[in-house]
Amino acid sequence: MSLDYHFKVEQESGSSMHAFFGFNGTAGVWRVSAIREAGGWKDRTTVEDMDLAVRASLKGWQFLYVGDIRVKSELPSTFKAYRHQQHRWTCGAANLFRKMAGDIVRSKGVTVWKKLHLLYSFFFVRRVIAPILTFLFYCVVIPLSVMVPEVSIPVWGMFYIPTAITVMNAIRNPWSIHLVPIWILFENVMSMHRMRAALTGLLETMYVDEWVVTEKVGDHVKGKLEVPLLTPVKPTECVERIYVPELLVAFYLLLCASYDVVLGTRHYYLYIFLQAFAFLVLGFGFVGTATPCSCP
Repeated sequence: MSLDYHFKVEQESGSSMHAFFGFNGTAGVWRVSAIREAGGWKDRTTVEDMDLAVRASLKGWQFLYVGDIRVKSELPSTFKAYRHQQHRWTCGAANLFRKMAGDIVRSKGVTVWKKLHLLYSFFFVRRVIAPILTFLFYCVVIPLSVMVPEVSIPVWGMFYIPTAITVMNAIRNPWSIHLVPIWILFENVMSMHRMRAALTGLLETMYVDEWVVTEKVGDHVKGKLEVPLLTPVKPTECVERIYVPELLVAFYLLLCASYDVVLGTRHYYLYIFLQAFAFLVLGFGFVGTATPCSCP
């Protein structure tokens, strides 16, 4: 669903309204002259494809999204690989925002509306604010508010706006509407990693240039085609599938939900328990192309 939004909304609308969208590194055709005029490929961030796209756009090159061409692509094979991929994408985009904000403002020959789109919508809101706000609001503030009765979260902030945003993300994928609740819980878990990655990119901390090649499904089963994707993991690999940050947040959410059941009056525990369960599922590695080991 997130990929559908990325391609069908972000890239398609960016192409039609601003003749720009973030090139995602695959299934694209470039003019050699555009690459040369933009300064070529640079390795200053972990999103060299987006970097090139932004620089080419500032040089006046226009982007066209062709949505009726189908191209096969592989997805990460494990949750660990997906975490690394999302960290690289989010951290790199935030770091690119830091490096190029001044260039975008000073760029000549680019309309004010396009500059505003790049700075505010493309970078600041989507790549920086969204992951930070999502995690802090849904996984910290709302659960914590059950212990502080003086804090009242307005309905429009807790329900109406999030519902509108969710509908905007899912509207281009109506055949998966039944998966929206699961998708929301999963995205809230991932927002923790994206928030850390966004702050890493903005502040340029020691992991800003961390590059871990994403293990794809094809790599996972290479040379093992006779083995099905869903196979038990050896007991010695169980520890590698336990993710402490997710489990710590799950414990915090369970504590808040339990408090709301016993002493609270807002019934937020209905949501908090579900979110805690999502953190537990991912914290114990019950996702990916291989199932966690079962204790004998």
